[in-house]
Amino acid sequence: MEGVQLNRWELSEIAVTVAAEAAQRVAARRAEVFGANAFDGAGGSRPEGVTTKSTPTDPVTVVDTETEGFVRERLAELRPDDTVLGEEFGGERGEPGAVQWVVDPIDGTVNFLYGVPAYAVSVGARVDGVSVAGAVADVVHGTVYAAALGAGAREIAPDGTVRDLRANPITDPALALVATGFGYARERREKQGRVLAQLLPAVRDVRRIGSAALDLCMVAAGRADAHFEHGLSPWDWAAGALIAQEAGAVVIVPAPDSNSDDGALTLAAAPGIADDLIALLRAAGGLEAL
Repeated sequence: MEGVQLNRWELSEIAVTVAAEAAQRVAARRAEVFGANAFDGAGGSRPEGVTTKSTPTDPVTVVDTETEGFVRERLAELRPDDTVLGEEFGGERGEPGAVQWVVDPIDGTVNFLYGVPAYAVSVGARVDGVSVAGAVADVVHGTVYAAALGAGAREIAPDGTVRDLRANPITDPALALVATGFGYARERREKQGRVLAQLLPAVRDVRRIGSAALDLCMVAAGRADAHFEHGLSPWDWAAGALIAQEAGAVVIVPAPDSNSDDGALTLAAAPGIADDLIALLRAAGGLEAL
C-alpha cells in the first residue's frame, strides 16, 4: 500500500471535490423533482421517480441513480484506472493493490424523500478492502467531512474554514449520546429493538438520525459519542468509518465484501467509552450479526 500512502492526500482531495459537487446536484435536483413541499407519504402514495429495493419501505429515487452516474463520470475523469463500487450500480474490487471507490449517492434516502434535513453523499477510496481516503458531504448544511488514512480527519465548512476533528474525551458511558439506525426488514428491526432496549438504560440518550455516514461523522466531530448499527453495506461506512477512526474513535467495521444481508455490526465510539460500550452490546447480543 506504499504507493497509495504517497497519494492518500490526492485521493482525499478527489473525494472531497466529487462529494461536494454531487451534493450540490442532489440539493438542486430535490427541488426540481419533488418541488418545494416534502413528501408526506399520505395514503402510501409514491411520488413519480421513486422505486423500492429490499422492501417496500426501502426507497430509491431517480436522484440516487442520477447522482451515482455523475460520481462515476467524475471519478472516471479524475482516476480513469480505478474501479467503482456503488449502491445503485454495484461494481467489483479490481486487481490487488488497485484503488476502488465506494459510493453512496444519497445516504439517508428516506430523509431526502421526506425533506428531513439529514442526508449525504459518501465517497470513499479503498485498497484491498481497507479505506485509505474518503469524504462525506452533508447536502443540506454544505459541510464536508474528510480523512486520509494516518493523516487525521477534518471538517470543511461551507465558507472553506477547516477544523481538525477529534472524538469526545468522554469516559462514562452513562453520559454518552449514542446514535444508531435500523434495517428495513421487520425481523431485523425486532432484533435491533431488543438490543436497543437493553442498552438505553445504560447511556445518556439515543439518536436515530437516518444516515449512517452522517452518524459516523458526528462521532468524529464530537456531536455524538458513539454510533452502532447492524446490516450496513460498504458504501454506508467506507468513508464515514475512516473519518471517525482518524478522529480517534474506536471503530469496528464488517468484512470488506459484506453487505446488508449479513447483518454485521458497524461501531464507532469515543475511545474513553469504547470498552464499556462493547461490553454493554455484548451483554445485549449486539456484537453478533442480526
